Amino acid sequence: MSESAQHDDAVRTFSGVGVSAGRVIGAVKRMPDPVAPPADGAPIADGVSIEEESERLKQATQAVAATLKERASKATGDAAAVLKATALMASDRSLLKSATKLVASGTSAESALWEAADAVATQLAALGGYMAERATDVLDVRSRIVAELRGVPAPGIPDADEPFVLWAVDLAPADTATLDPAKVLALVTSDGGPQSHTAIIARSLGLPAIVAATETTALVDGDVVFVDGINGEVVRNPGEAEALLAEAYASRVELPAFDGDGRLADGHLVPLLSNVGSGEDAVAAAEAGAQGVGLLRTEFCFLGRDKEPGHDEQVAAYKAVFDAFGGRKVVVRTLDAGADKPLPFLTDDSEPNPALGVRGYRCDTATPGVLGRQLAAIAEAAESSEADVWTMAPMISTPAEAARFAAMCAEAGLKTPGVMVEVPSAAVLARQLTAEVDFASIGTNDLTQYTMAADRQLGALAELNDPWQPAVLHLIKATADGGAAAGGDGSPKPVGVCGEAAADPALAVVLVGLGVATLSMNRRALPAVAAILKTVSMDDARRIATLALEAGSAAEAKAHVRAELPDLDRFGL
Repeated sequence: MSESAQHDDAVRTFSGVGVSAGRVIGAVKRMPDPVAPPADGAPIADGVSIEEESERLKQATQAVAATLKERASKATGDAAAVLKATALMASDRSLLKSATKLVASGTSAESALWEAADAVATQLAALGGYMAERATDVLDVRSRIVAELRGVPAPGIPDADEPFVLWAVDLAPADTATLDPAKVLALVTSDGGPQSHTAIIARSLGLPAIVAATETTALVDGDVVFVDGINGEVVRNPGEAEALLAEAYASRVELPAFDGDGRLADGHLVPLLSNVGSGEDAVAAAEAGAQGVGLLRTEFCFLGRDKEPGHDEQVAAYKAVFDAFGGRKVVVRTLDAGADKPLPFLTDDSEPNPALGVRGYRCDTATPGVLGRQLAAIAEAAESSEADVWTMAPMISTPAEAARFAAMCAEAGLKTPGVMVEVPSAAVLARQLTAEVDFASIGTNDLTQYTMAADRQLGALAELNDPWQPAVLHLIKATADGGAAAGGDGSPKPVGVCGEAAADPALAVVLVGLGVATLSMNRRALPAVAAILKTVSMDDARRIATLALEAGSAAEAKAHVRAELPDLDRFGL
């Protein structure tokens, strides 16, 4: 039997991390091979001057940036944000300057750009953590610019007449942001983690997806596979059992539209809010029925800029969000700069470990004034809006920091200060921390990576970097319990969740059972979360949460909980 025939007949199961539910069968189509590198130090072509070659490089970078910006203008939500960030990197001045210097020494534009980008990516990768992920972005931009210089198509999602299962080592943010659910049945990557761009965008599109499936590199174009985004398995040459599962998923009951009223079966109110990053996002979330905003990411005003945005510009940006939710709660997170969101006027890119460095609230201690100016802009926008504005700081670690932030909010005229709980110390001291403010919101993405000491972008640690980890659930319970005990007059301080965990319908039940008061998520997750919450009472949720707390692993916790929620399968979740 030939090697190809042996491959065709082989049935094999590959394991990864399921990051978006769904069960489908389809043929594999692999991402195209990357752009081939130019020869090291290739000289400028004969008859072409240094000035002409420099201009050619400049024009190529501008063309790539313009293309990405145009695609961003047609996208919304997470996809738009990703494309905008990639466009900014394509026009990064330091990258162009470094490449132009090499051109001046006689190196061709292709080789110069390749070498300059490689140097930047190597520096970022050496920093680890969030910055290492940005190295992938730099290499993506490099490929696009070199393709533009060569006059060939840029790397991207393959096309086909029939829908297919897309396989990749990992996807660049700009590619992930443009996935077409009408063409891509499911997504499988050998690298990446549960909080990577790939995972977040797949969830927002409702695409079944598996990441960190390392051995799937063996798959080839045309392989027929069963993708189980619930259990994190890929089965090559699936049989009758997999076909039945895929058929059951295809005939799943359609989720009812979210009616704007998050409640349990016994009537217990659980407001379902949305995470947004712009006025446009807020309008879309309001139209989807979100009961408010649980996380306004204010970085959209600051990223990609050489200097801090002015007061009036910030006021207008925040007011656009507030006006979309007049009379309802909007929770504003102050600037979360640092780590994966460096700002040239604020952060230090030489930090050896940015994820553990000066980020979020800590930036104000290193560069005093920026937080006060932002709070003043938030206050003015709130004053001219009917929204119920709550304001919280990220990366709060101690009660003293919480008290200082509350005082800054009071000075600015903001009435409802709060804190993000992302650092284990904040969860452990939740009672003391929330005693200083009016509320807390748990960022499960960061809380998970800091609790498990596992970089949330590193595929090799994807199993650890899972919010179902019992250790993380215990810290969430500690935070909710601390908030419940913090009110001096006996009234609890509300604790919400705004991390990706809130968008998982099964985990949402656990969070409510642990004492979480509100859940905030991508607006596309609202119908699924609402539908499952309506199937349980508060007593049910507490009992189910206890099962998760007593589990010995994330997989065991998830399995125990899903066994108690049969409607997950009915809705294909």
